[in-house]
Amino acid sequence: QVHVVESGGGSVQAGDSLRLSCVASGLRFDTSTMKWFRQAPGNERQFVAYISASGSSTSYADSVKGRFTIFRDNAKNTVYLQMNSLKPEDTAVYFCQAAIAHWGQGTQVTVSS
Repeated sequence: QVHVVESGGGSVQAGDSLRLSCVASGLRFDTSTMKWFRQAPGNERQFVAYISASGSSTSYADSVKGRFTIFRDNAKNTVYLQMNSLKPEDTAVYFCQAAIAHWGQGTQVTVSS
């Protein structure tokens, strides 16, 4: 059974940084693509960032490009999302998706101005 668990969310001020973590187990992590999504109240879930299985390829939503960085440690079955220069509009529940099909429960990020 696949388990995906996010952590690292919190309440911060605009301009601050946070690092989210996502641990995935029960699957071949080192061959799995990973993505981060986010969902703000009343909105649909939106793509944030992608990383290939090896970590050599990444992509980002335009809204976070230059501020967020996705990276992974395959030895720890963990993918990270480093979020810098946070804005109030980044406030959302952040979800990790493992190998396209598996989701975590999410971690709340709240950015106040």
